[in-house]
Amino acid sequence: MSAAIAALASYGGSDSEPDSEPETEGGSQRSAVVLASRDALCQTAAPVIPSLLAGAMANASGMHAVKAEDVETGVHLDPAIKEVQYNPTYETMFAPEFGPENPFRTQQMAAPRNMLSGYAEPAHINDFMFEQQRRTFATYGYALDPSVDNPEAATKYIGSVEEAEKNQGLTVFETGQRKIEKRKKFKENDASNIDGFLGPWAKYVDEKEVAKPSEEEQKELDEITAKRQKRGKLEDDKPGEEKTILHVKEMYDYQGRSYLHVPQDVGVNLRSTVPPEKCYLPKKQIHVWSGHTK
Repeated sequence: MSAAIAALASYGGSDSEPDSEPETEGGSQRSAVVLASRDALCQTAAPVIPSLLAGAMANASGMHAVKAEDVETGVHLDPAIKEVQYNPTYETMFAPEFGPENPFRTQQMAAPRNMLSGYAEPAHINDFMFEQQRRTFATYGYALDPSVDNPEAATKYIGSVEEAEKNQGLTVFETGQRKIEKRKKFKENDASNIDGFLGPWAKYVDEKEVAKPSEEEQKELDEITAKRQKRGKLEDDKPGEEKTILHVKEMYDYQGRSYLHVPQDVGVNLRSTVPPEKCYLPKKQIHVWSGHTK
């Protein structure tokens, strides 16, 4: 405190002009202003507390020196840049981003992405194949899985997988069912081999000669047979008896002719197998047959 007041006093007492110069009216006014400002500074300056000064010095002396290994001097990449002008290391390339993290962000929201719904990368897709799968999905409800890059798994479908298996992967640009591979036969087409020649009568490779029901089918057949035996003997299906009803008094006339007898007095030979030369429908009524009325 005393050192600061002494410095101010020496600043106000020193004068660049020589002592021999007589004081003028302006000089006396300037010295009065300096004295007035000095008094104001002495009144407004806050006193320095010795205890606080000692504590600050103690804290400054207790600070440890930072080692060079602890200072991070690596180059950081901006996650928004699209091109890197040098070859960064793996640690630099995939280092976590600096800055505060939002504790309420889910794992999906914290994942790297370049659009709202995820991370989109450019890819080459054939226009015809894309349109084929899009229309197939809109029509049948299934399409090939676009996320599968393995050519061996090219038959994996998304959507209605059951419908895809039923249609055998049929697309909208294909008509009808796909051709099923023919069953393989045993080949022996050498006609000189009399005993081993098969020709077109060869059996299929997967052909089963003995038709026998499986274990599950045999159980179902046994249950059905047991139920029928409980009901009683199997009823034989008898064919319906044929019968006719005669609506006339007598089946034969006075000459012994049946009512199905072919008439011979109509002027046409109805027994002939050759059709008549002219056969047409009548255009007008020729005769009316009427019976006896009682």
